[in-house]
Amino acid sequence: MINKKKKPRFLRKDTFKISSIGKRRRKKQKWRRARGRHSKIRRKEKGYGKEPGIGYSSPRKIRGFIDGLKPIRIANMRELNKVKEGNIIILSRTLGKRKRDEIMKIIKEKNMKVLNPK
Repeated sequence: MINKKKKPRFLRKDTFKISSIGKRRRKKQKWRRARGRHSKIRRKEKGYGKEPGIGYSSPRKIRGFIDGLKPIRIANMRELNKVKEGNIIILSRTLGKRKRDEIMKIIKEKNMKVLNPK
């Protein structure tokens, strides 16, 4: 089994500062590319945080896995029979309470993992 490597936290430039425009709100922590002329992050200088890049992507064999298991979305009982070991179940949001309860009973009998039990 290939493990994912830990990635640095990619933070937007100057997120720790309070903006001086308007109601003095903080910038969001969501990543935005640094485009400034003298930006240290854009120039990749030491000690100024990392920029996301293609080299940080996980190997194709395990891309999209959750806790080392491949996620499979279940919307009915027939799809539940196709689930194998090494998969984690995600119950469809369109499932009603009665069907969800029936599916959860079967899942507990088979000792499978569910990502969103309710």
